[in-house]
Amino acid sequence: MPAPRRPALPAASRRPGPAGCYDRHTLVAIVVGVGRLITGMDRGLMGMCVNERRRLIVPPHLGYGSIGVAGLIPPDATLYFDVVLLDVWNKEDTVQVSTLLRPPHCPRMVQDSDFVRYHYNGTLLDGTAFDTSYSKGGTYDTYVGSGWLIKGMDQGLLGMCPGERRKIVIPPFLAYGEKGYGTVIPSQASLVFHVLLIDVHNPKDTVQLETLELPPGCVRRAVAGDFMRYHYNGSLMDGTLFDSSYSRNHTYNTYVGQGYIIPGMDQGLQGSCMGERRRIIIPPHLAYGENGTGDKIPGSAVLIFDVHVIDFHNPADPVEIKTLSRPLETCNETAKLGDFVHYHYNCSLLDGTRLFSSHDYGAPQEATLGAHKVIEGLDTGLQGMCVGERRQLVVPPHLAHGESGARGVPGSAVLLFEVELVSREDGLPTGYLFVWHEDPPAHLFEHMDLNKDGEVPVEEFSTFIKAQVSEGKGRLLPGQDPEKTIGDMFQNQDRNQDGKITAEELKLKSDEDQDRVHEEL
Repeated sequence: MPAPRRPALPAASRRPGPAGCYDRHTLVAIVVGVGRLITGMDRGLMGMCVNERRRLIVPPHLGYGSIGVAGLIPPDATLYFDVVLLDVWNKEDTVQVSTLLRPPHCPRMVQDSDFVRYHYNGTLLDGTAFDTSYSKGGTYDTYVGSGWLIKGMDQGLLGMCPGERRKIVIPPFLAYGEKGYGTVIPSQASLVFHVLLIDVHNPKDTVQLETLELPPGCVRRAVAGDFMRYHYNGSLMDGTLFDSSYSRNHTYNTYVGQGYIIPGMDQGLQGSCMGERRRIIIPPHLAYGENGTGDKIPGSAVLIFDVHVIDFHNPADPVEIKTLSRPLETCNETAKLGDFVHYHYNCSLLDGTRLFSSHDYGAPQEATLGAHKVIEGLDTGLQGMCVGERRQLVVPPHLAHGESGARGVPGSAVLLFEVELVSREDGLPTGYLFVWHEDPPAHLFEHMDLNKDGEVPVEEFSTFIKAQVSEGKGRLLPGQDPEKTIGDMFQNQDRNQDGKITAEELKLKSDEDQDRVHEEL
């Protein structure tokens, strides 16, 4: 902090006497050392500090001498002055700036034509308070260098960082000069402002981006039209937190570049990668403008968002398939619609959050491809795989669990699968429960009627079908309970539902549908 100023030219003082200032309740503004005062007063004021009190005893030869002042001071009078120095300045003075606190990170400094929001306490040089923004419930908001402020404040704010605290001492000729201001700022008063800069922007500012963390291998960046899930902390430029998605334990989910969010955030999210952390600084004209919003974002506030992009997708995205490894031996047959497959999988979110794994159950997962028993994206990703092949699948939410999600899966989440095909069996044509590998036996009913009583109850039917399977003559629909499948087959053939099949009821599938290649009961 600079040393106290000592008087050289104009000074404001109080002195007692018959016509003293205390009697008039006014200040005396005087110029020291230029012959405008009696010599004793000139010498007595030298070296005084603001708020210092002195008693000056001035002998006649340094006062009014043998002449005196008619009707007021007799000849050869010794004069006594009790003086309090309230203010002092020099016409060569400039604005004095002292930095009281400077934040470690300074994103930008105040320049001419910037718009600033700041708090202040204003006092006279003797410490008398005349104004404060804190009592008004809001910051003082104005342009710098545009004539809206006194000249000294315009100069004193230049170069400040958001969050910085300054003491700004302004001589009167750069403040309110001879006229003062109302009843609170007297004529020729030096002003002292303790200022806290809240934020600063320029009407020409655009969104500022700062990459805090960029994951390796970014192959895709967000574009307008993508749907994104992200976490954020939102703060004002002075560090005041106004909102956070983490406090709700839920990502913020929205389309990018479609006008669903403030323009600055719409711009700031584009070009980001999945898993990226970036800081987005948004000027008020691209945020909530002069009015602000709610009780946490004031008017003309610059907003700072620290964003973590969890994932994004486009509604037109297909499943992304990447082969991690394939078996060395030749693969002549791959998984196709209708096949019954066994596979291992690990499922996670794109931020690495683990969701599910078949290894937790100690056995591969099983599914019939195309039977709508697994999410569409996984079904698609398993098709075309060789046994022993490993793939990575990126499944967008419209091919997974959609906007609603599922137990353990957030809404609109992109899923990452690592899958390994363990085995596959050829499926059956749609609508078939059993197919013959070769032609069915001639006189089929006679082979099926094991006790030759002219009817086949469910027990005989089941024994016959199981024998065909065990002898390799036919096969049942894979992936289903054999007993249930055989029961469904029997129900199809027992057309009058009397619990037995007759020769008249028994028909091959080929008899019912000549377009089928395979024959099935």
